[in-house]
Amino acid sequence: MAMKIRLARGGSKKRPFYAIVAADSRMPRDGRFIEKLGTYNPMLPKDSEDRVKMDIERVKHWLGEGAQPTDRVSRMLEAADVLPKKERSNPKKGTPGKAAQARAEEKAEKAKAAEEAANAPAEEAAAEE
Repeated sequence: MAMKIRLARGGSKKRPFYAIVAADSRMPRDGRFIEKLGTYNPMLPKDSEDRVKMDIERVKHWLGEGAQPTDRVSRMLEAADVLPKKERSNPKKGTPGKAAQARAEEKAEKAKAAEEAANAPAEEAAAEE
């Protein structure tokens, strides 16, 4: 069985609440799971102790059995010092989108045109002399 430690969504519309569960990867996200390992409430402030609750011993047990945590759960486990921190690289994170790049190019072109227009009278004056 391919085991995952993942989030199962609960809560009402626009009020998310997640259960951290050990489940077979072939089961639906909110469907059948083997064991509930904790909870995650994203509506609470980040510094709140109740935001993420986990049974660390059971999580370690499932990791020892070969269960793979999802990206979000692995971040929580890294924060709890259960897993070592991974090196992450997202080179596209800081780059602006297409529209912002187009605006920047237009602004650069306008600045270049204004600079050329400002230099043109000075060149004409130098040519007349």
